[in-house]
Amino acid sequence: MRRAVAAAVATLSLLAGGSPPALGVTAEPAPHVLDVQPVRPTIVWAPIPYGDTRKRQMAGYSLRHYGERTWRLDDPRVIVQHYTVGTTWQGAWNTFAANTEHNGEYPGTCTHFLIHTDGTIRQLVPLWVRCRHAVGMNHTSIGIEHVGTSDRMVLDNRSQMRASLRLTAWLMARYDVNVGNVIGHRETLDSPYRLELDPDWWCLVHADFPRAAMKEYRTRLRLVLARWEIPAGAPPVWVGSGC
Repeated sequence: MRRAVAAAVATLSLLAGGSPPALGVTAEPAPHVLDVQPVRPTIVWAPIPYGDTRKRQMAGYSLRHYGERTWRLDDPRVIVQHYTVGTTWQGAWNTFAANTEHNGEYPGTCTHFLIHTDGTIRQLVPLWVRCRHAVGMNHTSIGIEHVGTSDRMVLDNRSQMRASLRLTAWLMARYDVNVGNVIGHRETLDSPYRLELDPDWWCLVHADFPRAAMKEYRTRLRLVLARWEIPAGAPPVWVGSGC
């Protein structure tokens, strides 16, 4: 897949989006797969507070739920789609920035990307940092939140979907993620990458982006990948959760 993507990137005529990090922002380390900058959409850097305290909290959370004390996200294998159940990006940003206790534990919830209804993509944390956005998946996944109150609201928003599909395609190419591992929050329960050490949390999941919605999303995503000649990879493989 990597050689194919490299060849595709060389032929892309799309303009590179985005801008250099602002002064004082540490640049992300080079991705381990390849440089896919031409595919990268425009991304606004809008960081939430994620200092030493939150990193320690994330490391403790990871130890309890994944068996490893770390706040770093290495080699993500899954991209999880969410919606905010709200109508403004500011409201969602404030929730993630507040670092409020959730399900009786710290750190609070967060996500890597937040896509507003007008298609603006905001990045809230670096891609090498774990965000608590989906039970059983935070050790291996990148989270994308869409401002909206339903799957249909997001899927029917052309600007938001255009941004979402391009962002997801870029992340897939950058981290060599198959289309089958681009999943909705509701689908995480059946992902082979799900890991949860706390029996009381084994069946915890949210309802956003269930199978039907994600079938539609992945169909559109395959069209975008084909247009850019980026291989989609293997389709979803599900495991029985018993929930």
